[in-house]
Amino acid sequence: MTEGNFVDYVKIYISSGKGGKGSTHLHREKFIEKGGPDGGDGGRGGHIILRGNKNLWTLFHLKFTKHVKAGHGGDGGSSRSTGADGEDKIIEVPLGTVVKDQETEEILFEITEHGQEKIVAKGGKGGLGNWHFRSATNQTPRYSQPGMPAEEKDIILELKVLADVGLVGFPNAGKSTLLSVLTSAKPKIADYPFTTLKPNLGIVAYRDFQSFVMADIPGIIEGAAEGKGLGHYFLRHIERNSTLLFLVPADADDIKKEYEILLDELRRYNPEMLTKDRLLVISKSDMLDDELKTEMKQLLDAQIKGVPYLFISSVAQQGLQELKDKLWQMLN
Repeated sequence: MTEGNFVDYVKIYISSGKGGKGSTHLHREKFIEKGGPDGGDGGRGGHIILRGNKNLWTLFHLKFTKHVKAGHGGDGGSSRSTGADGEDKIIEVPLGTVVKDQETEEILFEITEHGQEKIVAKGGKGGLGNWHFRSATNQTPRYSQPGMPAEEKDIILELKVLADVGLVGFPNAGKSTLLSVLTSAKPKIADYPFTTLKPNLGIVAYRDFQSFVMADIPGIIEGAAEGKGLGHYFLRHIERNSTLLFLVPADADDIKKEYEILLDELRRYNPEMLTKDRLLVISKSDMLDDELKTEMKQLLDAQIKGVPYLFISSVAQQGLQELKDKLWQMLN
């Protein structure tokens, strides 16, 4: 999937259908002079429905959809016939889509299962026909109810990536390179920060035809939790990953400090993120000789307690099978 096709945020104006009006028809037939009221009810307006679809990965198919309108309900007729219901409009979305009201920014609901349907705008109810208003004292009511109006609103659809493993690291830590080596994803790779601007998803093939999904989240910078850089856009994608893989390059000035800054950004954005499983991976470790590696291991053992770590090199293909084994063990 190319970067431009990964759409994870869209705004849409939606309008349900209005209800049909009830009929004020009076029954007329040969030899029946005053047949009384027989006006039918109006049909209900169409709903706007969101439906989860596991075959969709992004909101790209809605990128150019600005308006979605459902059909109006038909008016009631004679002989107590009810008007037709308006046509419902179904919007298919990927799993992990959060629906918000644009005006209030309130989260309305979330789609997490395949086939799950939620009405986001209800169609107006049809009005009652004059047949309902007959009584002993008013045998020919010449009035009926109008249909209920349509519901209109602007909504925001926001996708939070559903992946098993999320790659967390500073820009240029080697996340895209690792993803391209472990999966068949082809993220853009270059030697400047913020090469990745949208999350990339890849499927990591494991032994016995098993697999898990890995997401390369764009690089985090200090202050991302306050929305610095593209902070909020990036951080929301990490909320859904069950395991977080912290990637710090071997040539970093201070590995412990980098890891703690990343951890602090996650904590400030959402403290619940710290309950996820974590794995620290030192990338670009083909630059280290055995002596340096031993020295670094002793330092990490002393400084970072309770978090497993591994040394890998995506380019030299070192430690990758060990990394897959470790991630599989953590996921299962």
